[in-house]
Amino acid sequence: MQRYFIPKANWQNNTISIEGDDAHHIIRVMRMQAGDKIICNKLDASAAICEITELNTDSVTAEVLEWLESNTELPVNVTIAQGLPKGDKIELVLQKGTELGAYAFIPFQAERSVVKWDARKTDKKLIRFSKIVKEASEQSHRNRIPEIRQAMNLSQLIQEGQRYDIKLFAYEEEAKTNEFHSFSSVINQVKNDDHILICIGPEGGFSQEEVTSLKQHDFIPVRLGPRILRTETAALYALSSISYHLEELGGTSCQQ
Repeated sequence: MQRYFIPKANWQNNTISIEGDDAHHIIRVMRMQAGDKIICNKLDASAAICEITELNTDSVTAEVLEWLESNTELPVNVTIAQGLPKGDKIELVLQKGTELGAYAFIPFQAERSVVKWDARKTDKKLIRFSKIVKEASEQSHRNRIPEIRQAMNLSQLIQEGQRYDIKLFAYEEEAKTNEFHSFSSVINQVKNDDHILICIGPEGGFSQEEVTSLKQHDFIPVRLGPRILRTETAALYALSSISYHLEELGGTSCQQ
């Protein structure tokens, strides 16, 4: 069943007005008719099975049939601070990271980031990124759409870190030593609804100055397995590991 995230203003009690790209998708792409059923999500994470009652040229009206109780969100809130990579790698992180349950994303202008974003480029990219995470949320039947924050530099990211219960950064040097912070040892200590910030460096990793500064501000360096991962792989490894530990490993790993 197709899922659509509908703005709050388009809900009038149990009647939903669907417009824009979502209406186009229903009418032109899916070629739905009155009587067909869809799932409509409010942006507060609630969702309902709805029946289409009317289709016009550029709008669709639907009525709520049944509110759903299932929740597909991770039991913790994971924000990925992704060091800006080359090309369209960040789009892969956003799409797959959304499917894997990320709560939010922060593009991070790291010292070794090859690409540089100016204000004009950032605004244009954020519009595209928002569409990517919305479509990925619908495809993976998420209850909410991850937030994409404005791009930050290191000092802004450190300031942002004060809002989180756990702050980690993936550090390749941790994978080369016998005495290391394992990712699993940290995840085993998290509690339901904890806010976790995971920082991923760009292709060249974190500079020594960034590592020193992050450690000074209580960011914990962790290794993501014994192998060195590409920047676009690291966030997906982290999210997959969290999902396995907290959702699949007996369903009891997350502390209350």
